[in-house]
Amino acid sequence: MTSINYRRRETVTVNIGLVPLGSGYPIRVQSMANTLTSDIEESVRQCVRIMAAGADYVRFTVPSLHDVRHIKTIRERLLAEGRHVPLIADVHFSADIALAVADHVDKVRINPGNFCEPGNSGSYEFTDAEYSEGIDRIRKTFGLLVDKCRERGTALRVGVNHGSLSWRIMSRYGDTPSGMAESAMEFLRICREKNFSKVVVSMKASNVRVMVQATRLVVKKMEEEGMNYPLHLGVTEAGEGEDGRIKSAAGIGALLYDGIGDTIRVSLTEDPEREIPVALKLTGHFSGLAGHDPLPGIENPPDPYVFSRRQTTVSGIIGGHRVPVVIGEKSSQADYNYADTHDASGNATGECRFIIPYEQWLKNRPVSGFPYLDVWQYAEGKGRSAVSNFVRITYPDLDSLHDDLVYADKSVILVYECLHRNVQSELRWLHYRLKQAGCSLPVVIRAKYRERDAESLQIRSAADLGGTFIDGFGDGLWLINDPPVTGEDVVRVAFGILQACRSRISRTEFISCPSCGRTNFNLMETLSQVKKATSHLKGMKIAVMGCIVNGPGEMADADYGYVGSGKGKITLYRSGKVVKRGIPEGEAVDELIALIREWGDWTDP
Repeated sequence: MTSINYRRRETVTVNIGLVPLGSGYPIRVQSMANTLTSDIEESVRQCVRIMAAGADYVRFTVPSLHDVRHIKTIRERLLAEGRHVPLIADVHFSADIALAVADHVDKVRINPGNFCEPGNSGSYEFTDAEYSEGIDRIRKTFGLLVDKCRERGTALRVGVNHGSLSWRIMSRYGDTPSGMAESAMEFLRICREKNFSKVVVSMKASNVRVMVQATRLVVKKMEEEGMNYPLHLGVTEAGEGEDGRIKSAAGIGALLYDGIGDTIRVSLTEDPEREIPVALKLTGHFSGLAGHDPLPGIENPPDPYVFSRRQTTVSGIIGGHRVPVVIGEKSSQADYNYADTHDASGNATGECRFIIPYEQWLKNRPVSGFPYLDVWQYAEGKGRSAVSNFVRITYPDLDSLHDDLVYADKSVILVYECLHRNVQSELRWLHYRLKQAGCSLPVVIRAKYRERDAESLQIRSAADLGGTFIDGFGDGLWLINDPPVTGEDVVRVAFGILQACRSRISRTEFISCPSCGRTNFNLMETLSQVKKATSHLKGMKIAVMGCIVNGPGEMADADYGYVGSGKGKITLYRSGKVVKRGIPEGEAVDELIALIREWGDWTDP
């Protein structure tokens, strides 16, 4: 039997400054400064603000050897003020920079995709000998960094980005989660060969499904090879506002429910210190899971390493290959509205679909109204809709459900009301039970919250339910929250969760990085301008990226991209390919809109 009760994956402890990391400690939170390291004063002040907000670690980008000297000065200034801030250096492209900065920070993050691999040779083709030569080159160059970190007591993060896999890895695995996992494993095997255990692993992607699957895969590979390094989690280029919070919580939450994850970063296109309260709400939600009432085990649980949507029957507009529906209360955007008064049921028309309490539905049976009943009311058979019957079930009902009666009726939509504290495991258990019973009825997931503000609802509900939709289970989402969060806001959150999990695209998707010292334009202001101009383009993916490190790769599936390419200069992309280079920053947003018009993808608001 496989347990589905919450427990942290056991890891080694990695000391990062004075703040240890691993399964024996709370889940740590961090952010990344967006100052230039040459601005010592502002860099120190931002460090202080990030730590005051509740962070455990602060990361700086180190793009040049000059920045190594600045990092050294920043550290000295912090120590002179009595601030023992664990500092992390973020290094791309240069092994020399990583070696130099390891003397002055508590952890060095390197990206396997660009650490010591040559650029694109013009082909994805690598012979076996060339592929092996690449690994030998890594062993030699990365080995020097491992030796340096051991000597200095510096930790390492092997941080893979979906947007910057090496051409060598791409030649064998493509742009896939499997490629991301193998890219990390090449470096982790060298750490093990050298008996170096101060290692943290991360698998970042802007696509939440890719991020979750790649992280699960690397954990599986580590377990198969006897490794237990801790994990850093984050959805890169998550964006800002509601979308950024929901997207981050869905991806990070899916893995935390699996017991995976020892430190997190919520990457928002906002001031770095604003990331920390969001991350703390997320970790706080999971701190209460340990010691919950046990759920039964599962034989052959759904495979978390391969995405496949559960196949269901169709009832009305729900199930089959249709996108999941959203149910709301008094919402103009929802696919169905729940009406709990006689007046609402009487007003049901062909323009709006209603779900109506069973006894009220029996009185007038409106054309666009469908009954909401429990399993006992359904079994009594006083009356049923010929189209759709929403049958409420809960965790205890499954042991006494009239399988032969309910499961055989293709008009039935099961509305599963979540009751357990461990929501993802409860829904995984439901998936298993329905599969064992041979039931293919569609399932609407109903979850009730009592959050006092919209942000808390975004974070908690996305963390609870994101993993379920990422894993392909669920044909509808029915969120409920008491005031003061409005019904329209609750429905927006439901649509946001489905969009984050790539289950249903209902609005423009913006992919944007959180900004750092590599960004040479005002990213937050630019994103605001782009969103204001293009938010009506439903279903379109638009990327606004600070620099070329991960920008072109992470926005590979975006329809249009806006990427910083130098001080005050922008490059525009369409479908992952460069269209215009060297555009002055002040003209770039207008040029982006013109490009969308030129390709016939523009519609007037």
